[in-house]
Amino acid sequence: MGDSPFRLNALLIKEAAMARGDQLGRQWKIIQTLLVSRRGKSVMEIAGDLECHPRTVYRDLEALQVAGFPLYTDRMNGKNLWSLMDTVKNQVPIPLDLAELMALYFSRNMMKVLKNTLFFDPLESFFNKIKTMLPGAYIRYLEQFEASVAVGQSPYKPYDQFKELIGIVNKAAVQKRHLEINYYTMSRKKKTRRKVAPYKIWFFNGTFYLVGYCLLRKDVRIFALDRIKKCQPLSETFEIPESFSFEDFIKDRFGIYHGDPTAVKIWFSADIAGYIKEKVWHTSQTIEDRADGSIIFEATVAGTDEIKFWIMSWGSHARVLAPEALGREIKSEAEAVLKAYSKRL
Repeated sequence: MGDSPFRLNALLIKEAAMARGDQLGRQWKIIQTLLVSRRGKSVMEIAGDLECHPRTVYRDLEALQVAGFPLYTDRMNGKNLWSLMDTVKNQVPIPLDLAELMALYFSRNMMKVLKNTLFFDPLESFFNKIKTMLPGAYIRYLEQFEASVAVGQSPYKPYDQFKELIGIVNKAAVQKRHLEINYYTMSRKKKTRRKVAPYKIWFFNGTFYLVGYCLLRKDVRIFALDRIKKCQPLSETFEIPESFSFEDFIKDRFGIYHGDPTAVKIWFSADIAGYIKEKVWHTSQTIEDRADGSIIFEATVAGTDEIKFWIMSWGSHARVLAPEALGREIKSEAEAVLKAYSKRL
């Protein structure tokens, strides 16, 4: 049996209150419904799925046809079933709803840091293909959405000149082939020749890194890709040990550098306590509130090299309570800074 007049009127009133954004979202859901339907859907079935009035579905279908979607109807078992042409279905291997599509489209700005790498061009092509699948109204909506939100970029390295290198390392990682590299170590200001089994390319904090087993050091190491001065793929293959987990390898690090597990305890003043509390700086962190508004930050990190500079970035608003050795290092750094500013250039 069909819906009662009272229910239909109630649905009409509900639909009349819908905003333009809801209309776009509803039309996109119709497209998704038809994409995954093998035999097609009747207007009443679509209306039931979306909990809206059949007249609204008719208007949406008409609007989609005007916008260029290849919709057609087929009579089956006394019903008119709406479908999308198979050529369109084959272009969309996985269904996307409007929110997912907007998130993907919006992420273009976040991917600009990868420009001129082998990862960026396929992404740009992917985003362009998304746009070709949308009617004009959707494209305009997404462009308005993009124009209303800005994404800032943290410092990053320009990888234009390393495009070929990234491709070589990525191919070797996929094929599980050893690499022979000449690597420049920044701390020692020295180049060494190494043979490395490339486990993974890691993009972290604006820099590409190679994570792999170094046969020279007999350990898994991290190499900044832009410091690889020469790279030659070898015919020898390798297998990543089942005992190795990339997530476990990086989980305790405060940054790139690695060291022994160290429990740190840091006092932050009330003036910046809010900034510290609003972010997750480390997976192991705990924060204790104090009566005066200050906080105590605790975490167990793999080495203190990078957390030392993070603490120093907060100036006099941060003070190391433990370990004492870290506190002494920061005090020594602060004294060196003061001495440097006392000198004339």
